[in-house]
Amino acid sequence: MSSTRDRILTLVLLTLVSAGPCDIYGSGNTPCVAAHSTTRALYDSYKGNLYQVQRASDSKTQDVAPLKPGGVADAGSQDKFCEGTSCVISIIYDQSGQGNDLRAAPSGGATGNQTGPDRLADATAAPVKVDGQKAYGVFISQGVGYRQDVTKGVVTGDKEEGMYFVVDGTHSNGQCCFDYGNAEVSNNDTGKGSMEALYFGNAPSGKTSGSGPWIAADLEDGVWASIDQPSPSMNSRFVFGALKGSAEKYSLRGADATGGMMQTHYSGTRPDGYVGHMNLTGAIILGIGGDNSNWGVGTFYEGVMVAGSPSDDTENSVQANIVAAKYST
Repeated sequence: MSSTRDRILTLVLLTLVSAGPCDIYGSGNTPCVAAHSTTRALYDSYKGNLYQVQRASDSKTQDVAPLKPGGVADAGSQDKFCEGTSCVISIIYDQSGQGNDLRAAPSGGATGNQTGPDRLADATAAPVKVDGQKAYGVFISQGVGYRQDVTKGVVTGDKEEGMYFVVDGTHSNGQCCFDYGNAEVSNNDTGKGSMEALYFGNAPSGKTSGSGPWIAADLEDGVWASIDQPSPSMNSRFVFGALKGSAEKYSLRGADATGGMMQTHYSGTRPDGYVGHMNLTGAIILGIGGDNSNWGVGTFYEGVMVAGSPSDDTENSVQANIVAAKYST
């Protein structure tokens, strides 16, 4: 059985080597409306900027692009720019063309006494290799967070959407909330169903197995893993997590981002209090909760949000593309 799976995965990898995650989603009629990564391009033809760094010595900024269209980030240009000083990641650009760039998150309902926006991530705190080439992830420590409240194309109301992220399975805690996804434009908790974001950490509600961390869905006023069969712990070095939702249902799937097959952690009805009450407003968050709860930790490498509910086959193909990207330490 395992040899058959390996042959299938190898075939898929060969097929997808020239397609980025957003190309795959697009071919499945669920186009990316936000695409963020500091490690690589998420479209095969993308050659624009991935992120911006700002150095401490003179506050000047520099954009970092892929080495080639569809390629890995030019980490060498960042190293040269930041030599002799320190740098932070000041902008994570949206590759989808919708302009949904992520910047320092403003204070919110959970941090009302906070002076100014959240801190920015240390640009060199999460070194990684992608296809054998050096890159940097986004290292979220407590108090670091990114957000965009004025978005274009992001799903609102109770319409169907999907998203994924690739994160460090060894960097997490049990605080709220290391999230990526759809949140309130008000920066305040506006009640159950006003969020739909991927969460990674040690404190979801619902049924879980092992000692964590787990992939879960932050639906506001509740971070939910499975509500029937226990969700498994996900502690591989690189973790792929996927979430899709509609007015009544949601699905969580996950895998080792360096190999193996996707597993469905949960697929079914939303928890009590959320069915028919999804009221998304379309902000995008990274590393924080919807009300700017910024005490979670984690490391983010890439993620996208799509309009519509992608099929399992599409998600499987995206995960195969990520395996082909060869994340390593």
